[in-house]
Order: sequence, then structure tokens, then C-alpha cells
Amino acid sequence: MASQLTLNLVQGSVQLNFSVTAAQQLKTTLAELVQTLKTTAAATVGAGRPKPIKPVEYRHTGDVFLEIFCNPNIWPSPFAAKLLITVRDDRMRLTTEAELTRIIEDVNLYLEQYQ
Repeated sequence: MASQLTLNLVQGSVQLNFSVTAAQQLKTTLAELVQTLKTTAAATVGAGRPKPIKPVEYRHTGDVFLEIFCNPNIWPSPFAAKLLITVRDDRMRLTTEAELTRIIEDVNLYLEQYQ
């Protein structure tokens, strides 16, 4: 079952059809990203230059293609992190930034409808 997921961006928002399964997968990816950012932040305290970490990418193809990208090497904490979000189909493409914490809230709000 798919319904509208609203992602609140830095300026404005975007809604797209999204399934519960896809939202749960996105939630897992975002939780892993938060953990990576926390681990990196803890490791850099007094340790000098941190070891580079692979960027996080999430891709979903439905009515539209959704891609979420984050390079954890440039953000000092999950609270500062921003995501690059791309929503596209054959007629349009939207690429913008969103705050990680806000997208986590949006996904959790969406999933609460189905619990």
C-alpha cells in the first residue's frame, strides 16, 4: 500500500507516493547514517584527522525516482548533517537539500500512520 510521504526541505516540501516497506528501508538507512555520524564525531575528539567514510546513498524507484545522498565526512554531527535529495521522473527533476533530522521526523511521522 502506498500513500503520500511528505519530505520537508530547507525551503518548501515535496510529496510523493511511497510504500510502507520503502519507508522502513529508508528509516533503516537513515538510522545507520546517524550511527556513522555519531561514531565519527566521537572518534575525532582529540584524534586528529578521521578516516574517510563511504558516502550513504538511498535509491527508490516508484512513481518517481527518489535518491538521498549524504557524505558523512563533511558533517560534525547528525544534528548538523544535510542530505542531498533528488526526486525525478521523465518530465521533471528536483534536486535540493534537507536536514537529516527533519527527514528522519518525516519518515517516522509517515510510518506512525501504519502502526
